[in-house]
Amino acid sequence: MSEKKINKLNLILKESFLSIPGVFNPFTALLAKKAGFKAIYLSGGALTSSLGIPDIGLLTLDEVVDTAKKIKAIVELPLIVDIDTGFGEPINVYRAVKALEVAGADAIHIEDQRLPKRCGHLDGKEVVDAGDMVKKIRAAIKARKEMLIIARTDARAVNGLEDAIKRANLYVKAGADMIFPEALVSEKEFTEFSKAVHAPLLANMTEFGKTPYINASTFQKMGYKCVIFPVTAFRAGAKAMEKTFDAIAKDGTQVNILSDLMTRSEQYDVINYSFYQNLDKDLGSDNK
Repeated sequence: MSEKKINKLNLILKESFLSIPGVFNPFTALLAKKAGFKAIYLSGGALTSSLGIPDIGLLTLDEVVDTAKKIKAIVELPLIVDIDTGFGEPINVYRAVKALEVAGADAIHIEDQRLPKRCGHLDGKEVVDAGDMVKKIRAAIKARKEMLIIARTDARAVNGLEDAIKRANLYVKAGADMIFPEALVSEKEFTEFSKAVHAPLLANMTEFGKTPYINASTFQKMGYKCVIFPVTAFRAGAKAMEKTFDAIAKDGTQVNILSDLMTRSEQYDVINYSFYQNLDKDLGSDNK
């Protein structure tokens, strides 16, 4: 492993444990930074919903690259990007990793599902042959300069925990820097997986899925390095917007929900409005 690679690994895992929120645009990334998070996650589930489409592999590489680039232009936090199954075959994975590294992504995760993929917590998933996933991991490693490569396995829901563990160890052997076991169904399974797979591990704490609600501190105790909350912010915002539109449609005014709204000053604070205002004044000054 090169010195640059080690430095990048430390950038994502410099803390003993990280809770990482899912974001889907620069504004949500700014909110995550304001809350004190040390890394962020571009969630495919949140991004697809924000575009009005389901999370079944419809996202294009250009859409993901564009969003990652816009986020990294505004927020310097380490960014993990969900690239689903890699947009095709190993050569497509190679191109995707090259493009996302140029866009500023610090890590990507790729999953071993067969297209059309499913949300990891829905039924009807299929997984590819483990050897095909290994080829994609190798392509990603060949393409990257410093980027972390995270391998996700969806095999638990398809073939059982034993196969998920077997695949994870193959992916580690192929060079994956971190393993993401999707849709485990109990603390016992997360513990068994951690004991059997000797690599940094990422857990997914999504809502309304197959995994029970587990606190971040518990994941840390079970040996995980990161836990993501991929769609939580999107779902919270979506519910708030739904209530807002219903109120306006019913009342013809927003007056009754003002207490639920971020104020103008709070909004401007998030986007650093005063910096641009002061910059404009400085650039227009006659002072040398």
